[in-house]
Amino acid sequence: MSDSEFRGATTSAFDLPDRLSPKADPALIAEDERHFAAVARSLDQTITELSARLDELRRSPGGIGRAAMDRDIEVHHTTSRLRTLRRFGLDLCLGRIVGADDAEPLYVGRLGLTDSEGRRLLLDWRSPAAEPFFAATHAEPMGLASRRRYRWTGGRISDYWDEVFSADGLEGHAALDDQSAFIASLGTNRSARMRDVLSTIQADQDAIIRAGSRGALVVDGGPGTGKTVVALHRSAYLLYSDPRLGHRRGGVLFVGPHRPYLDYVADVLPSLGEEGVRTCVLRDLVAEGASAGDESDPEVARLKASAEMVKAVERAVRFYEEPPTDPMTVTTPWSDLRLGADDWAEAFAAPGPGTPHNEGREQVWDALVTILLDRHDGDEVTPEEFRGVLLQDRELVDTVNGAWPLLEATDLVGDLWSVPAYLRLCAPWLGPDDVRRLQRADAQAWTVSDLPLLDAARQRLGDPGTERRRRRHDAVVAAERARMAGVIDEIVTAANFDSAGDDSEGAVRMLRGKDLQDTLIDESALPTAEPDLLAGPFAHVVVDEAQELTDAEWQMLLLRCPSKSFTIVGDRAQARHGFTESWRERLERIGLDRCDVASLSINYRTPQEVMTHAEPVIRAVLPDANVPTSIRGSGVPVGHGSVAELDAVLEDWLAGHTDGIACVIGTGELGASRFRDTARVRWLTPELSKGLEFDLVVLVDPDGFGDGVEGAVDRYVAMTRATQRLVILTSP
Repeated sequence: MSDSEFRGATTSAFDLPDRLSPKADPALIAEDERHFAAVARSLDQTITELSARLDELRRSPGGIGRAAMDRDIEVHHTTSRLRTLRRFGLDLCLGRIVGADDAEPLYVGRLGLTDSEGRRLLLDWRSPAAEPFFAATHAEPMGLASRRRYRWTGGRISDYWDEVFSADGLEGHAALDDQSAFIASLGTNRSARMRDVLSTIQADQDAIIRAGSRGALVVDGGPGTGKTVVALHRSAYLLYSDPRLGHRRGGVLFVGPHRPYLDYVADVLPSLGEEGVRTCVLRDLVAEGASAGDESDPEVARLKASAEMVKAVERAVRFYEEPPTDPMTVTTPWSDLRLGADDWAEAFAAPGPGTPHNEGREQVWDALVTILLDRHDGDEVTPEEFRGVLLQDRELVDTVNGAWPLLEATDLVGDLWSVPAYLRLCAPWLGPDDVRRLQRADAQAWTVSDLPLLDAARQRLGDPGTERRRRRHDAVVAAERARMAGVIDEIVTAANFDSAGDDSEGAVRMLRGKDLQDTLIDESALPTAEPDLLAGPFAHVVVDEAQELTDAEWQMLLLRCPSKSFTIVGDRAQARHGFTESWRERLERIGLDRCDVASLSINYRTPQEVMTHAEPVIRAVLPDANVPTSIRGSGVPVGHGSVAELDAVLEDWLAGHTDGIACVIGTGELGASRFRDTARVRWLTPELSKGLEFDLVVLVDPDGFGDGVEGAVDRYVAMTRATQRLVILTSP
């Protein structure tokens, strides 16, 4: 409902169809109507106030330092809240709960809302007080007498249903069918974006969403169990509830399996009132990811997938940090100074642990200046002047640059694939055949398997342009300080402070003080680099479809989350390359030693008819697969036919369904079709269908998806994307 629609609205918030006329009884909804009227008034006032505050913030000076950051954060939060309020209007409200000992219901919303008198109109769904709305069950009612959930359509309530947990809860309720309305909603038509399911979060899902953030939490569940729902809602919940994860402390990174998946879930986090979560796919973490191709040789991919190969990057960098061993004489205007092997070793040990290689060279120079200046026995000279003299010694400069060169990540990793001796040095566990296999003609023809190594190299090396920017920064600061000193001298002279008596001495010292001059420097003139928003560190990382990550790819995420606070969402049975370990074994191996596992076993999405076909496919290659139990049937059997019938199948379904999305899943060329470019039919490979869902799924030649584990997983994943109907077409 838009601003204009709910301002002063007098029409009912309910728009129930004729078949639900008993639910329109005023005795059942009058209390809700009064409450929604109060919500509408408060929304109108809140939007007006937030709009005024946002205008004020945008007109205010930006400031510098912490003040500028605080202003930017407030602008972001105010804009985000205003956008959510305008987007939803009254349908911010998810439902209500009534406690066994309470006379007044509590209404739960996407955001919290308070009226001008301080009365709480909506509880934020993430607050502790709202937990029973999601978590209460008949076995554990959590003090509730009843719960009501709303279904919104076009800004008005098109249905609602009630659950009661005590005899007192029976009064004033019309839909006492508990789960039937929810189960019916699972079969409703899909769209190109993930539908809003916040109001129907189930108790098993809510328990995981609200779990603590320390260590790693694995959410293990088969198709249709709501893993993605849990991952997204948990991201929003943790940012709201855990002060250790706030935006100023690193925030939350959400990693999805592929771009169609991120497009599909793009609306979910904003609809939860949270726009501060960074989202990406693994390719986005490395600049070369956008154009990287697949690794054509499975054995090469396997070799590069190990964490050991990522660690080889450290040896590769260390090769360029070996101190010279030959002594040399440094000539200065005052005397000749000797540098021995011990001096070189001391200088090269100066960069502390964690210092990027390219920044470390400046610290090596600082150490050399200190060592040689201590031996200087002549005219007094400042470290800056002495450094300037040393930089004129071409032999010294060439020696430092040769022993500790500035390096690019692409050159470092490219050398591993083009210089066999260098690869053997950095990865001594590789056999001769492995070294030969990893060499390639175009060393920088990057593949997806190279990305973890490029990422590790870039993190270890740092930006080679940092030193250039630092020097430009220092030069600008010096020039600005000199300019401000001149301005202050003019002020002092014009005000004649020097003859104004003792009281003026303090003012003069203040004006000429370094702190004041630094404060007056125009920071907009200082050279800066565009920040890498995905570089981290992040306070928490959520990974969906995590069963597909290699050990090397896990290192990319561990680099960005030093706290090792992870939510890991996946299904061992959907790992295309197999997953024979337990989650704990796998995660301990890659460096996550604190790990809890929570399982989801109820399939809310896939009809029983489809799962009956899909379960034997995965059991054949993974007998202990976590195959979930479907809680509903569609009444539509799995269809079979020939590939020649593809267009006819799509045509019949589209004619009988005015809404919803179909997907054709296959490998290779699927042939010509007049439905190729239509809005309601998607065409995907099994791999790119992972994490998505469609009303109709048509599998084309599934036996051609491949053999072994990979082929079985692709067939299993593709089948279980269907929420209503599955059709399998094969070639003659």
